[in-house]
Amino acid sequence: MIDPDHLIAQRARAIDASGIRKVFDLAASIKNPINLSIGQPDFDVPEPIKAAAAEAIAAGKNSYTVTQGIPPLHQSVRARFDARFQRDGRWNDYGTLITSGVSGALLLALMATIDAGDEVLIGDPYFVMYKHLATMAGGKPVFIDTYPDFKLTADRVEPHITDRTKVLLISSPSNPTGVVTPDETWRGLVELCESRGILLISDEIYDVFHYAGQCPSPAAFSDQLLVLRGFSKTYAMTGWRLGYAIGPRAIVEQMTKLQQYTFVCAPSMVQQAGLAAMDVDMSKYVASYAAKRDRVIEKLSPHFELATPGGAFYAFPKVPTDETATEFVKRAIARELLIIPGNVFSERDTHFRISYACADDTLDRGLDLLIELAGG
Repeated sequence: MIDPDHLIAQRARAIDASGIRKVFDLAASIKNPINLSIGQPDFDVPEPIKAAAAEAIAAGKNSYTVTQGIPPLHQSVRARFDARFQRDGRWNDYGTLITSGVSGALLLALMATIDAGDEVLIGDPYFVMYKHLATMAGGKPVFIDTYPDFKLTADRVEPHITDRTKVLLISSPSNPTGVVTPDETWRGLVELCESRGILLISDEIYDVFHYAGQCPSPAAFSDQLLVLRGFSKTYAMTGWRLGYAIGPRAIVEQMTKLQQYTFVCAPSMVQQAGLAAMDVDMSKYVASYAAKRDRVIEKLSPHFELATPGGAFYAFPKVPTDETATEFVKRAIARELLIIPGNVFSERDTHFRISYACADDTLDRGLDLLIELAGG
């Protein structure tokens, strides 16, 4: 008789179920939760994008595409990227790959670059997927403490570099903190990585949700790095799974080969929709979320230690009591307020994440309850 438990690989055993998913499951069991846990936009996919997908389906564009993605989408991605970054001899020769979401791009990138025992540098706190993707690729996640300001600087990174360091993985704007890496910090990180032969992977899934103009990117300073962007957050296409990678041709070619044997290609009709999406103006949504961010800061700052989010749609307050974040979140959930404990995103358990991607009345109810739980 087969023992299924005996067949489970250590790779799978080394990964815990996402704490975010546990909260999502809990949300389904509460009749009317105040949900500040969901990391996706609260608006629907804009109509021109939905129309483009429907038209593609009706036109029979439902088969596989080439693994690397449809040429018109590549052309659109490259045109926008070149308009901003191609100068001074940089970014004249690079590769692009259309992926099944940025999550898919992250997996391919690490699978293409990480050998067993290689180290992946990750700022703490971090997006929940990062450390597990490093493990899945056979690597070792190395955490760099960025508390209390959540700034991942070259000075903080350098002491963690060893002869096994292969990749520095960073997101800006950040999930879970909303902190944005400024140009001067990017410059320092780029110089450090180039001098030590480390691949910088810049996860820019939230780049449009930046509240002070164009979001800084390390691509302004180097073409020896990998930029990952996508459609999920910008256009509320979280379930559509579409992203793209831009970087050194040799690395992107290896990612493309791996995609052939994993995801095969990004969904065909979604690629057509992505082409339409790049012409949709999202500025009104960004302005709306900036106003929500301001509301969060206004209400919570007197009661919580809180780094001001510069982008995305998250805040990462410190628990103001003697409790752990897990204990504080349990009290919140008992009041039907859903938030995420910080140990889902960190080796610490001192903070919690809220998402302000929700209706204004839901946000206000949640913020008022947080103040009450803090004793304010």
